[in-house]
Amino acid sequence: RVQLEESGGDSVEFGGSLRLSCRVSGYRPSRYAMGWFRQKPGKEREGVAAIDVFGATSYADSVKGRFTISQDIATNTMYLEMSSLEPEDTATYYCAADGVQIKDIQWKPNIRWESIFLRWGQGTRVTVSS
Repeated sequence: RVQLEESGGDSVEFGGSLRLSCRVSGYRPSRYAMGWFRQKPGKEREGVAAIDVFGATSYADSVKGRFTISQDIATNTMYLEMSSLEPEDTATYYCAADGVQIKDIQWKPNIRWESIFLRWGQGTRVTVSS
């Protein structure tokens, strides 16, 4: 059974940093990407960053230069280091697995990520105050 469990969400001030973790069980990293996504209140889920087993990464423009995705294959854990946080980053953050290859990811609006990535965690809440 595949399980993804996020942790690390918290409330921080503008300009602060957080590290989110996603522990994955029952799933082995592959050439298909794993990723981080977020959903703001009243909004659709949006893409944040993705990584594959080879370490290739991809980021949405809104987080480039501020967020870093990484993974520890030995422990099957994926991370999202977030810095220079802004109130606009306030959202529930989800990790997902069993998606598409990195080269096929397009960080565009109005994409139904839930139909592209098949495995999802329950989410962890990040709140950034101004």
